Amino acid sequence: MITVLTVCAVTCVALIILVLVKPSVTVKGSTVSIYWIAPLLGAVTLICTGSVPFGSFLSELCSQSAINPIKILLLFISMTLLSVFLDEVGFFRYMASTVLEKSKSNQKTLFISLYLIVSVLTIFTSNDIIILTFTPFICYFAKNAKIDPIPYLFAEFVAANTWSMALVIGNPTNIYLSTAAGITFLEYTSKMLLPTVFACLASFAVLYAIFRKKLSLALNSVSEETPKFDKGLVAIGLAHLGACTLLLILSSYLNFEMWLITVIFAVSLVISAEIYLKIKHSSQTVIVHSFARAPWELVPFVLSMFVLVMALERCGVTHKLASFLGENAAVWKYGFASYISANLVNNIPMSVLFSSVISNASEAVREIAVYATVIGSNVAAFFTPIGALAGIMWSGILKNHGVRFSFLTYIKYGTVISLCALIAALTGLTMSI
Repeated sequence: MITVLTVCAVTCVALIILVLVKPSVTVKGSTVSIYWIAPLLGAVTLICTGSVPFGSFLSELCSQSAINPIKILLLFISMTLLSVFLDEVGFFRYMASTVLEKSKSNQKTLFISLYLIVSVLTIFTSNDIIILTFTPFICYFAKNAKIDPIPYLFAEFVAANTWSMALVIGNPTNIYLSTAAGITFLEYTSKMLLPTVFACLASFAVLYAIFRKKLSLALNSVSEETPKFDKGLVAIGLAHLGACTLLLILSSYLNFEMWLITVIFAVSLVISAEIYLKIKHSSQTVIVHSFARAPWELVPFVLSMFVLVMALERCGVTHKLASFLGENAAVWKYGFASYISANLVNNIPMSVLFSSVISNASEAVREIAVYATVIGSNVAAFFTPIGALAGIMWSGILKNHGVRFSFLTYIKYGTVISLCALIAALTGLTMSI
């Protein structure tokens, strides 16, 4: 047990250091994430020391269980590919431009409009994709309009990481926790819709109260040319995303695994786009770029964290954590525990760990614990930048665009907003279960 605990502790510390100091490097003009190296080294160490037999690890990868990390990774990456494709063909930028055009030189109108469009798009796509797409656009627009970008950046970030709770596909943590627990798309939505609405009402009210003075200032009119896009490619992307989401909703009735649905639609999207582009004699660049932007670094990251959790489970740590959290007030215990833990080790490693903890809990609290942990994993993103990969990426984009936003400033705003959202969401969960 000492070896396992030591390796896991060192790995978590190294991960935090990488996240804060050097989460990525630039190679030949391309940004490459390296935060996954620490978990990979930790996993290799545990396998080499025999704490996790390599044969046992392979058996888990080949298992037919819902917790199989390969299935979960395929589900998330293929779903992300559908969203990235729509971004590559210009759909999200078009939506952002439309929002700015309708703002009518009023900052409050712009603030509310931006929050709403980010919320809607996040529900059906992914919080990470929306943040990667909208953040540079907000920085660019604010600079030209000579306004403070912080209210809009925080509104975008909070909206993306709150409405991401609504559906399973909104966040990789949702996918991992719900899939591991065998919760269907409709079961998840029926339980998480009310907590999401409560969290969003609370977080938006706090956001508006914090930034209302800045939003009262006049907005300089900025002529933003509406971006052009290929209507055929957008139609193909939207059709695949819509049909995929619909089948995910019906998956439990069709007795079809969610990961298989998303993979089929991702493959269909690529084939359809290739045929369309060949007919038009156009470049296949959009497909290549979509694949390049898929979150491939999650593969070594999740698999490595899976090994660490296997080691903790084999030596009884996850069982002890489940016993410590107990059965009383499970909603609040798991909600706050996951919220705090995500800001110590990041929300994806936390979700992998808590999935194992929940499996060792009594059957009476397992489902409740899953939803409470989902809430903690999403809301944790706007407490500190460590809380989620979205926060790491967001902070990096702001640095590249010269937006000053310190760690302390992040916590100053994030503490109040995230705690209000967390309490509201957990309150909603107690009403929906």
